[in-house]
Amino acid sequence: MANFESGLPFDREIVRAFPSPASTTPVEINALAARAARQYQDDFITPRMLSGIWRGVEFLLLASVGLLVFVQYVGLSSPLRLSYIVLSFAGAAIGIVAINLADGYELSILKGRFIQLWRVIAAWGAALSLLSVVLFFLYNDAAYSRFWFGTWFVAGSGSLVLARLVLRANIRRWARNGRMERRAVIVGGGKEAEMLIRNLEIQPDSDIRICGIFDDRDNDRSPPIVAGYPKLGTVTELVEFARLTRIDMLIVTLPLSAEQRVLSLLKQLWVLPLDIRLSAHSAQLRFRPRTYSFVGQVPLIDIFDRPLADWDWIAKRVFDLCFATLALIALSPVFLATAIAIKLNSKGPVLFRQKRHGFNNQIVEIFKFRSLFHEMSDPLAKQIVTKNDKRVTRVGRFIRRTSIDELPQLINVLRGDLSLVGPRPHAVHAISSGNETFVEIVEGYFGRHKVKPGITGWAQIKGWRGEIDQPDKLQKRFEHDLYYIENWSILLDLYILMMTPISLLKTEGAY
Repeated sequence: MANFESGLPFDREIVRAFPSPASTTPVEINALAARAARQYQDDFITPRMLSGIWRGVEFLLLASVGLLVFVQYVGLSSPLRLSYIVLSFAGAAIGIVAINLADGYELSILKGRFIQLWRVIAAWGAALSLLSVVLFFLYNDAAYSRFWFGTWFVAGSGSLVLARLVLRANIRRWARNGRMERRAVIVGGGKEAEMLIRNLEIQPDSDIRICGIFDDRDNDRSPPIVAGYPKLGTVTELVEFARLTRIDMLIVTLPLSAEQRVLSLLKQLWVLPLDIRLSAHSAQLRFRPRTYSFVGQVPLIDIFDRPLADWDWIAKRVFDLCFATLALIALSPVFLATAIAIKLNSKGPVLFRQKRHGFNNQIVEIFKFRSLFHEMSDPLAKQIVTKNDKRVTRVGRFIRRTSIDELPQLINVLRGDLSLVGPRPHAVHAISSGNETFVEIVEGYFGRHKVKPGITGWAQIKGWRGEIDQPDKLQKRFEHDLYYIENWSILLDLYILMMTPISLLKTEGAY
């Protein structure tokens, strides 16, 4: 129990010490689980996402009110009009920071009673007071309108109150129809699961919706219904269930004393792009505070965090859309020239389509420029392309060596199937030169699918591209993919994009 007693989250190396299923064949879930999966396939709004969006809404609202008051009562003819515009945005920004410091964006306040709005108004007043004091000391000879400040405070306060009343009504509506929540699945039934559910239900600020229970134990040891929630299947079925639904969290309720069982479960579940928590409400051991997250007063031990959650996902998606659009425009002459060359060199379509593993192990169809003779094309990737492969056309050799054949995947990026940067998507039935499937070569292979695959990636700029003729090459790709997932940032994506053209100069292994 050394790892538990350290007070730290589970180390991934310990989790990897346990065997995991290697089959790529999807598990067929039972009818009850399938019905539940259909119920939770729609998107939902997490509290963190709502809080971030609402900060942006109130910033624009306060800035707009400040500008409107200026136009109405000061006028665009004022020599300080540019200063007033700057002040409107600066004051709005300070207001958002002040409201945030007053916990005004906590879910309990956003959906709370009318009387709780006083702290929002007080924070807004404090922000304008601070702004006026700063202006007095910096520009005490400038005639800024005190009437503008006063009217901005009153109109801004009224706008904040009205907007938050509308938001509160919507939060309640979203809660009723299941759009405003964190969806969780419980792993492990019995008394531990029942105790957790009961504790979650009595929390006034809980945003957790239990979607079902999964347990490998039979009905004698784990009842089919716990606290009104059905057991939907085994842990193996849970992996497939999580790929069919929109859920946010897995909560393992097995006791900490069952260390071997807990670690074995985590070995199966860590490949999923979900927050994984261990219920700690009945644990006798005590951990360091930073180890816990709380739902109300219910403690959960943080094991794995979902990569690219909420705002990180949005930032990456905006990054992809902007740069993919620019790349398509800039590279359009290359697209045209490549298409003409392919048509002149061999018969068949210009584009080649292939099914590959995408985010969360889902199947996506990607586009490439055709580099093989059409009659020898291999959509299932049952035969890996090797050096001097007779199936590759003359134009195909060039575009494969320079990775021009990958450029149509920019369309996949705009469609949302791929990202610009991420682990390269492998064909569904891809095998190595030794006729081994990738999942047989690399333990925990599906862990690389916790984020969207990309056109380029950390492994590619580090030289791990081209033919996989040795197991070590796939292992190295996998390790680099995990490094990228665990260390993602917008700056890292920019660095990889900038280094990709340089890495293409090294054509060894690219046939």
